[in-house]
Amino acid sequence: EEVNAVISMAPSITQTLLDLGVGGKLVAVDTYSAMYFGLEDLPTFDMMEPDTEQMAVLDADLVFTSGMSASTGTDPFQPLRDIGVCVADIPSSESLDAMLEDTRFIAACMGEQETCEDLIAQAQAEIDALSAIGSGITERKRVLVEIASAPDIYTAGAGTFLQEMLTIIGAENIFGDQEGYLSVTEEAAVSLNPDVILTMVDYVDDPVGEILGRTGWENVTAVLNGAVYEVNTNAVSLPNLHVVDGMKQMAKLIYPEAYADIEDPFAQDAAA
Repeated sequence: EEVNAVISMAPSITQTLLDLGVGGKLVAVDTYSAMYFGLEDLPTFDMMEPDTEQMAVLDADLVFTSGMSASTGTDPFQPLRDIGVCVADIPSSESLDAMLEDTRFIAACMGEQETCEDLIAQAQAEIDALSAIGSGITERKRVLVEIASAPDIYTAGAGTFLQEMLTIIGAENIFGDQEGYLSVTEEAAVSLNPDVILTMVDYVDDPVGEILGRTGWENVTAVLNGAVYEVNTNAVSLPNLHVVDGMKQMAKLIYPEAYADIEDPFAQDAAA
């Protein structure tokens, strides 16, 4: 009935709580949330192998978890459930509509429905504006999105929110005929000859330079034209309202003229 102390075990949820203005109620977060959002002063836990005994000591009213934590097939938070801790699990969303509902659920848990609806209205208006431009693009560029780099390229196909983001802004995913998240070979990527390559790899010092310098990729259209760009990893990977920022950035990189009037939310970061 009253939520004053919260543990968030997923960065997408933590970011949503911060957006809702209830970050002050956080008493602990996962390690990624601490790193991404400057919350290192809070106790932190591994989202896959949390120390549930230490979490229980914090006496949180509510623990938010995500589908990622149960990806191995077991629920690492079951010990908390067993002792009566309220655990709210949010499965990983694969569509924009599902993200909106996740945001509403989190807001309802925190009693912040009004703030939530304001945020959703703003996000929906921005999505509609992007979609209006994207639907008018007739010569669609073919795009490869790299979640993981070569030689073990990992990308997204149909049934993912990355696919939906590309579709909205008027681009074509070269692996859109395959389902879900998938590993692909360099040969497969090269043979499909993308016009643009977007990388969200953040574990390589120069992911764009790595792609441009690959042996055997010299004749790929994106490489020939220098149309290889780095996108903000969080904005295109965390399933929450900030994917709108990711779409804006992708749109301006792929179609700079069509989206000239749309502000790039990461332009200042790039300049810095």
